[in-house]
Amino acid sequence: MTAVDDRPAPPAEAPRRRPNPLLGLLRNSWRQLTSMRTALVLLFLLAVAAIPGSVLPQRGVNPEDVRDYFVAHPELAPVLDRIGAFEAFGSVWFSAIYLLLFTSLIGCIAPRLRDHVRALRSKPPAAPKRLDRLPQHAVLAAPRDGAAAIAETLRRRRWRVVVRGDEVSAEKGYLKETGNLLFHSSLVFVLVGVALGSWYGWSGNKLLVAGEENAFCNTRQQYAESKLGPRVGSADLPGFCIRLDDFEARFLESGQPEFFDAEVTVDEADGGRRQANFSVNSPLRLDGANVYLLGHGYAPVIRYTDRFGKSQTSNFPFLTTGDVGLTSEGLAAFPDINVDPATGERDANLQMAFSGLYLPTAPAAAPFARSEYPAERNPALNLVAYRGNLGLDAGIPGSVYELDQRQVRAGKVREVGTKLLRKGETWKLDDGTTVEFLGTEPYITLSVRYDPGSTLLLVSSAVLLVGLMGSLFGRRRRVFFRVLPADPTSGSPTGGSSLVEAGGLPRTDHPGFADEFAQLVAAIGGDGRSDEEAGVDPDGGDRAGAREGAE
Repeated sequence: MTAVDDRPAPPAEAPRRRPNPLLGLLRNSWRQLTSMRTALVLLFLLAVAAIPGSVLPQRGVNPEDVRDYFVAHPELAPVLDRIGAFEAFGSVWFSAIYLLLFTSLIGCIAPRLRDHVRALRSKPPAAPKRLDRLPQHAVLAAPRDGAAAIAETLRRRRWRVVVRGDEVSAEKGYLKETGNLLFHSSLVFVLVGVALGSWYGWSGNKLLVAGEENAFCNTRQQYAESKLGPRVGSADLPGFCIRLDDFEARFLESGQPEFFDAEVTVDEADGGRRQANFSVNSPLRLDGANVYLLGHGYAPVIRYTDRFGKSQTSNFPFLTTGDVGLTSEGLAAFPDINVDPATGERDANLQMAFSGLYLPTAPAAAPFARSEYPAERNPALNLVAYRGNLGLDAGIPGSVYELDQRQVRAGKVREVGTKLLRKGETWKLDDGTTVEFLGTEPYITLSVRYDPGSTLLLVSSAVLLVGLMGSLFGRRRRVFFRVLPADPTSGSPTGGSSLVEAGGLPRTDHPGFADEFAQLVAAIGGDGRSDEEAGVDPDGGDRAGAREGAE
């Protein structure tokens, strides 16, 4: 007879789900991106990517140098331009590294912040069974109130304390991890501030000559150089105007500047008008923008009278050559001159230009090539006159500070004489025309900037430094105390009184922990000395060695 197995069959195992390879790839990629090693690599790549922006000229800062680079390197420049080397900080590759670093920092900070908050809310761990195995160990007489007195002493020194019966656990030094998180979080906000300034900020430079006719209004066309963020249009610029009324400069006898002050009239966007003064270290603030005083110079006032008696006056600024004496050079061109009043015809070949060198304090004798002092003690203007077709009406772009030498080399413009003029003197040229040096007007160099991320950047940088100090000088450590009765037969000097076994554990490298632990034990041991006598700092550590024990 055959036996029949009537036991129920085991349930069929559910089919095992196969892991999604795409999900695993994304998880591993995120883990690699948020690792500390990747963050360091991205920081290094960001520094390397910034090298082209420091070595090569940038369009947003100096487009003239970019144009000169194309002329000097006709084969290399187009290749560099295609990869964005002349706009390095706005290129795709720089932005990609920037965003990856931004993401990596957030991915690193978020889990660490969660763990740190959890650690702050948790209690110190229980004392280990074998305190004698800790790096610091001591046995001392128990204070009168036992564990309660020990806990009170530790709290006065700002330890986080928990009492478990006859055991006391305490820890200190969370400032290290707090500072570390503050440092990295502030770095994220620094990146946010830089991004805000790059996207929504704008800036421009302007030479402003004194006088009502030279008033400057905040439009992009009136800037000598301007840069607008990708999210800013010309219509977004605030509508204020500035007129330079007076400029005061004082110098030491050595020629070094001592004091600068610009007095201006400001027409606000709402129609109001006010007087204002600002200097180098005290910018003028208008509608959220800062107006900085970068430099100053002189604009010689030159009056030219043609053969028909028609006069024109030029007060174009002369740029300083960089010496202490503010020697300046520039150009005064007169395009609409030499028009016959009878016929209305003008002769383009009789256009005049004067290339000049202005000396605020000319030397007593030749050569008159360099000023001896930046203030106007003996002003002189050394002019070189040119006549011919200057090409001013041809629509060809060129510098307004120097003569186009291509016209001179082509023979379209020729030099007709040189003359050193003092203030008020007149020079009569060979064709009967005259040029007169009337004096100078001061000019200032302005930099108008709006950066919406500057406040965030400043606060983040300050918090970053505070966090860095906490990260460098904070020390994580733990101490444990266990109150236990003494053995009367052990021959201990305390007799049969209770004892306290103490142990200390530094969680990070802390050379001063041994001294701090010894002083803490001395204070708890009831040796009769006060904190001041024992040299103990109530905040933790010895008074002279708060350098090591302070958080």
